[in-house]
Amino acid sequence: MRDFHLPGRSGTYAANGMCATSHPLAARTAIDILERGGNAMDAAIAGAVLLGICEPQMTGIGGDCFVLFTNPGEPRVRGLNGSGRAPAAASAAALRAQGNTSVPLHSPHAVTVPCAIDAFCRLSADHGRLGLDTLLAPAIHYAEEGVPVAPRVAFDWPVAGKALQGHAMTHYMKAGQPLATGDIFHAPGQAEVLRRIARDGRAAFYEGEVADDMLAALHALDGVHTQEDFAAAASNYSDPVNGDYKGTTLVEHPPNGQGATAILLLNILRHFDIAAMDLGSAERIHIEAEATKLAYDARNRFIADPDHTARLDHMLAPETAARLAALIDPRRAMPAAAPLTEAVHRDTVYITVVDRDRMAVSFIYSIFHGFGSGIASEKFGILLQNRGAGFSLEAGHPNEMAGGKRPMHTIIPAMLAENGRVTMPFGVMGGGYQPAGHARLVSNMVDFGMDVQAAIDAPRAFADPTGLKLERGHAPGVAQALADLGHEVIVPREPLGGAQAIRIHDSGVLEGGSDARKDGCALGY
Repeated sequence: MRDFHLPGRSGTYAANGMCATSHPLAARTAIDILERGGNAMDAAIAGAVLLGICEPQMTGIGGDCFVLFTNPGEPRVRGLNGSGRAPAAASAAALRAQGNTSVPLHSPHAVTVPCAIDAFCRLSADHGRLGLDTLLAPAIHYAEEGVPVAPRVAFDWPVAGKALQGHAMTHYMKAGQPLATGDIFHAPGQAEVLRRIARDGRAAFYEGEVADDMLAALHALDGVHTQEDFAAAASNYSDPVNGDYKGTTLVEHPPNGQGATAILLLNILRHFDIAAMDLGSAERIHIEAEATKLAYDARNRFIADPDHTARLDHMLAPETAARLAALIDPRRAMPAAAPLTEAVHRDTVYITVVDRDRMAVSFIYSIFHGFGSGIASEKFGILLQNRGAGFSLEAGHPNEMAGGKRPMHTIIPAMLAENGRVTMPFGVMGGGYQPAGHARLVSNMVDFGMDVQAAIDAPRAFADPTGLKLERGHAPGVAQALADLGHEVIVPREPLGGAQAIRIHDSGVLEGGSDARKDGCALGY
């Protein structure tokens, strides 16, 4: 139990249904959908689409998603890959010939065909109850009426907004300036697009006037996308990957997401007595940082489009983790793994919903970098993702850019299971941080017995090629102790990600946690 003398928040408890996400309006919308007879899939879709209006720097209908979900009465976890593909004419060789060593972040070459809308339509038809017209109505309303800009969104806008260009400046700036806390953000063009999708389904987005609007913006910047590329966009169902950590099973979406990295990271940590260390000690942070370097190096080598991912079984094998754990020196930091040539960034939204029948949905949705590519369509203001920046330009690499391929993705939904029963859908936002965040959250709960909210709130650290990022909030002396071990300690401007989770107790009671690093909350009924 937390110390009620100190600032913080309690977990949210409810019996019938719950949503945890990064903006209160989306959480409220999800609960409203549940109370109207919708299931968890309906609620997650309605909330996710609205998040694109509430947090436009993070996500939108020009982006991608990944989903894990369970159906009532079935222990099996299913996945859906809602990530888009490079246009057929995309070419790593052409970009290399222009002198590029990585995909230019804010160019049309970084724009893969957005696949989230296809995923929403497929999931609604296959697993929802209420229909797209009902699910999209809240987002249509708020896109037209406007949403007050929340504090974390306003914090992100000035830096992320530097990516905006051309028509995006009209749709996402206020007289050329970032929106501030309390300003009203309107997206009437997106409201019209959603209205058409509600009426006509996915074809309203991928064909006709809306698709032509997106294509015109891309062609104006020498993009190679075609009508055929957009019409061919398709999500697909997938089988998750999983790993055991001290009796708790971590379920992750398979590649092209990076979820396998979290499993490998926990497999490495199993070789150390983390539970015997102090929660926020330099000793624990050091071991996690070293394990992270090794796990991410494997990610950089192996994870790519599902048809091109190399040696996933080897990456998840216990023998691999054992060999990597043996490389860790408890007394000295190793050099960082080689930096990715493909871009890794932080901007993502996450929503999880559990309903009365205990259908559980873990749903992550993103345009990648802040405001994605910065390219928006003229008429409808659809901001296009830059997920293509996740490709490598290295010749022969499994993740090398090529037409029709999906790039390595940073966004990963997750679930925990115990004794064959799903016990917690959760997600940790934060781009490249996400696998480390998953491992830290699981360890906080399994090794230290923390409740959901406390496990989310605890200070974070993350070793990436720039150094060891250490959030404010660690005990005095921790930073110096880590520096003495050879780490280059950095206090980042921004917190490390955000997290949302819903624990399903044996009693049936739901316990929700929501990260104060974001503007959101957990709500139940």
